[in-house]
Amino acid sequence: MTTRRKFLTSGALAAGASTLAAPALAQSPIKWRLQTYAGAALGAEVIKPAIDQFNEIAAGQMEIELYYADQLVPTGELFQAMQRGTIDAVQSDDDSMASPTEVTVFGGYFPFASRYSLDVPVLFNQYGLGEIWADEYAKVGVKHISAGAWDPCHFSTKDPINSLADLKGKRVFTFPTAGRFLAQFGVVPVTLPWEDIEVAVQTGELDGIAWSGITEVYTVGWSNVTNYFLTNNISGAWIGHFFANMDRWNEVPPHLQALMKVCFEQSHYYRQHWYWGGEAKLRVNGPKLKLTTIPDAEWATVEAAGRAFWDEIAAESEVKAKVVAIFKEYNDVMEKAGRPYRYT
Repeated sequence: MTTRRKFLTSGALAAGASTLAAPALAQSPIKWRLQTYAGAALGAEVIKPAIDQFNEIAAGQMEIELYYADQLVPTGELFQAMQRGTIDAVQSDDDSMASPTEVTVFGGYFPFASRYSLDVPVLFNQYGLGEIWADEYAKVGVKHISAGAWDPCHFSTKDPINSLADLKGKRVFTFPTAGRFLAQFGVVPVTLPWEDIEVAVQTGELDGIAWSGITEVYTVGWSNVTNYFLTNNISGAWIGHFFANMDRWNEVPPHLQALMKVCFEQSHYYRQHWYWGGEAKLRVNGPKLKLTTIPDAEWATVEAAGRAFWDEIAAESEVKAKVVAIFKEYNDVMEKAGRPYRYT
């Protein structure tokens, strides 16, 4: 018994001493820098709440620092900066950040690929676009985290647009692929830093904007420098994404990866109802912009040109052909389903 008591006493002391001698391992929080395509006014709605939510729930284990359009790098260099690891993550469409993938042309506003915001998550979650995007970005060292539907693409202009002829010669800020499509109708696409757009309209460098729906036109101040809003659109929903540098993503513990996905999905959901409600309310009650419309029969020629544009893009590569085939299949199903999925 004496030997046993000595053993227990000395063992306990030794254990206590070793516990005291070994300091707790201090882990610094993981820190990321994420830059969005959006300026501060828009970013307050479309990204900041999700980042604040993530940082709060992560409880010191990880912190994402948010930067707005062009704060760290120009929007057109976002992909390269993320790929190099200069920044860790990006919120953008593929088109604006000039990603070197086969799917870049479909990001942002691919003409008439979607009619409503719900089309985008269905295409990515039920029709296979999510897998295609994941594969294409993995090839270039980038993690495609999620895709979401954002606002439609309308024209906001200084002069009224009542026919296709009124588009000719108009210098318009828009997305690369949208500009490529619209050029056949005489539109002159112009690329400028996001924060310079309002002044460019004021000075006459731009005649209008085809970059968003009416909610953003009011939110970011473009309704202060334009007079008219065209109700016809070339896309019912922007396709936007969250991306991350693959190496940095793989360093994040699984539970924080899952948290990031949840917060970003919540951001997509918020944007869906924010835009859906805002687009209608501001058309009806917005005090600044007058609505104009190109007649359906004339606009049908633009929609027909959109389908021809799809075939032109599909001929460029096997992957692009696969994506276009999915758009065709999906829209065929929606049209056959009829109301409320499609109105003919």
